[in-house]
Amino acid sequence: MGPGIAERLFADRHRDRLTTLARADPHLIAHDLAAPTPPVAAAFAAAEVLLTCWGAPPLTAEVLARAPRLRAVVHAAGSVKHHITDACWDRGITVASAAAANALPVAEYTLAAILFAGKHVLRSAQRYERLRTDHDWSREFDSAGNYRRTVGIVGASRIGRRVIELLRPFDVAVLLYDPYVTEAEAAELGVVRTGLDELCNISGIVTVHAPQLASTRHMIDARRLALLPDGATLINTSRGSLIDENALLPELISGRLHAVLDVTDPEVPAADSPLYTLPNVLLTPHIAGSLGNELHRMADQALDELERYTQGLPFADPVRPDALNHSA
Repeated sequence: MGPGIAERLFADRHRDRLTTLARADPHLIAHDLAAPTPPVAAAFAAAEVLLTCWGAPPLTAEVLARAPRLRAVVHAAGSVKHHITDACWDRGITVASAAAANALPVAEYTLAAILFAGKHVLRSAQRYERLRTDHDWSREFDSAGNYRRTVGIVGASRIGRRVIELLRPFDVAVLLYDPYVTEAEAAELGVVRTGLDELCNISGIVTVHAPQLASTRHMIDARRLALLPDGATLINTSRGSLIDENALLPELISGRLHAVLDVTDPEVPAADSPLYTLPNVLLTPHIAGSLGNELHRMADQALDELERYTQGLPFADPVRPDALNHSA
């Protein structure tokens, strides 16, 4: 597990449950399985289930050779791509993830960003700070509001679907681009399935929820950015590489587009990046996912899966290797 994360994830309330469910030492946390300390090596050799989190080391064939009894991995976070290797699937190891628990705060952040963008909250707050007097806000922000605004969702991922669900009570039109979703599935979700170009062309707000794959790198490129209507807002809580940042910057510097960016490429922009100071950009340091007390939701889901395992039941939310080709 990543240093510090495991300690916060498995606070006392989780440790008590963990030791009830399994013979485990919640204070023994491994950060290196390729060259483990003697206590870690002994525990790993006897382990039947491995509980992992962000920063977990890759489970290569060489590492797995040290754990002949290992049967399952329960990941108390989202994506398992960083540590689950082909060797795990070859061994028949079953894997569960708390991705559903981590998807919820990302979707909540996105919903807030969509509603604030439609209401022009950032712009009006900055203008109010400068004026500090009475003003005809209705005239200046006559294009503000979320009534019948068109929102484009890029990617019907777990998070994308959750955003769609959270948007249902609002009077907005929702478009969806996802090559793996059929017309029937889109209708069931209550959205209109479109091509990516069409989505960009008619959406006042576009939010990106596609996975990071070779095929999705810079999927929002200069040509598609140019399709976005003047004044549109682009939201990214997925991965920075999905947007061509070199093409986005001129659109932001000119003021034609607005952005809410929780991820960038590189993950921390250069110290002199305009993203930090542009008035039409809300830049946050990758905080949309589980943070603070939200970490406990992931721990609870991971322990729920561990409990199912101890009862001989299949995981409620298993990770399937074939799905990793087109998911986060």
